[in-house]
Amino acid sequence: MAQDQRDILEVLKFELSFLQDGGYGRSPHAPWRAPAVFEDSPICPNFCDPARPAPCESCLLEQFVPESYRTQAVPCRFIQLNKEGQSVEDFYRTGTQAEMEEALAGWLRAQIERIEQERGISAKQDVA
Repeated sequence: MAQDQRDILEVLKFELSFLQDGGYGRSPHAPWRAPAVFEDSPICPNFCDPARPAPCESCLLEQFVPESYRTQAVPCRFIQLNKEGQSVEDFYRTGTQAEMEEALAGWLRAQIERIEQERGISAKQDVA
């Protein structure tokens, strides 16, 4: 199984930009349904491929999925987005798209900040 070689920090920053630019608005390819967080993002190894040839285990987001959910058909739906432990799946069942996007943006910012701190990157250096 080929592991994704992209830098997780860059992937998360891209996802935040994608979200902020309205990437989870209605898709012209599937206007009848709301886009699926992470699954309908270019960061997904199976983006735009309904056959889903890449195993989820090869995705960089797998590290954020609680161990007990990694065998689910779409593990990224179980990433916990807030301190209350609400996952993407929880927001699908009980939240609105706006609530999910707000939680997702907060989660992405927190992960980006954590990784930058771990790497000793300051926000000022990153702006360059």
